[in-house]
Amino acid sequence: MCQVVYTGKETRSEMNGKEAYMKVGKLDLEVNRLSKWLFVFMVGIAMCIVAMDGFKGKWYINFFRFVLLLSAIIPISLRVNLDMAKVFYCYGIYHD
Repeated sequence: MCQVVYTGKETRSEMNGKEAYMKVGKLDLEVNRLSKWLFVFMVGIAMCIVAMDGFKGKWYINFFRFVLLLSAIIPISLRVNLDMAKVFYCYGIYHD
């Protein structure tokens, strides 16, 4: 009589215990990528403005001031509008 014991990587719990991954749509990935590029662009512009001023005095305060002034470059409302559009489209598909 021979008994086989499954241990290590062949156990049921090990085979089913894979790391969960997040499902993200292409539109969300594109908006995230665009937001990251706009953030880098905004910080770059703020740094250029401070550099053109010559880094005089407390230049880091001016840097953060320009970052705050230029923060309108990143459209937060874009994310909200896309989520509301998804809700509207889901409602339309459900009642079709």
